[in-house]
Amino acid sequence: MLHYYVVAFIAFAIDQWIKWSVAAYMEINQKIPLIPGIIQLTSIRNRGAAFGILQNQRLFFILVTALVLFGIIIYLRKIYRGEKFLSYALVLIFGGALGNFVDRALHGEVVDMFELTIINYPVFNMADVFITTGVIMVMIDTLRASRADKASSQRSDENRA
Repeated sequence: MLHYYVVAFIAFAIDQWIKWSVAAYMEINQKIPLIPGIIQLTSIRNRGAAFGILQNQRLFFILVTALVLFGIIIYLRKIYRGEKFLSYALVLIFGGALGNFVDRALHGEVVDMFELTIINYPVFNMADVFITTGVIMVMIDTLRASRADKASSQRSDENRA
């Protein structure tokens, strides 16, 4: 189980290092093109959630994130031996959520930096990437489990007939 926590820590460390680098070396609102017309670094601070919703709700975010982190730890302890894909999904969510949690707890805001200039999309950070990837993996796992249950149920019905 330790390796799952190592993955979560690596995700957390990557997120924190990038945020620190942006905060230390870029001015707020400074933009640096990475791939012109597609993505750029844009140094901003966010006191809310995605799309700027729930601004200045620091305590709310801290409490909700603490509950999510605690829930992931409890659930991971139950499934880690048999559900590897889902376990990796959860530790990615955990590492990302922990990164944003620490920012909100210590600074009252998160550092966002990746701006997709090819589309109109909110500026985001690596924690958001890890959380989103983990959520997509959870959805894939849920779909696979649903299909497996359906196939098992059909076989069971055929055996009864």
